[in-house]
Amino acid sequence: MPRKKKVVNSSGKRKTAIARATLKSGKGRVRVNGVPIQILEPELARMKAVEPLKIADAMNRLGRVDISVDVKGGGQMGQVDAIRTAIARGLVKY
Repeated sequence: MPRKKKVVNSSGKRKTAIARATLKSGKGRVRVNGVPIQILEPELARMKAVEPLKIADAMNRLGRVDISVDVKGGGQMGQVDAIRTAIARGLVKY
C-alpha cells in the first residue's frame, strides 16, 4: 500500500507582499517562484529568508521536505519577510 504524500499549504504576509508555501515530502529542496532559494539576491535578504530553514535543520526536520514558495506584491524586503513567515508556518504545520 503506497504511503499517501503529506502536503501542507501555508501563507505569510508582510505589508502588501503575500507568499504562499507548499510543503511536501521530498529531498529538502526549497524554491521561491521556481528558483532555488540559494541564489536569492541580495545576500542579506537570502540570510533572512533561510532563518526558519536553519532552525528546522538544527532540529533534523528538513531533510525530507520540499518547499515551494510563490510570492507577489510589495517590495523586496516585504517579500522576504512574507517568504520567511510562510516557510516557518508551513514547517510548524508539517
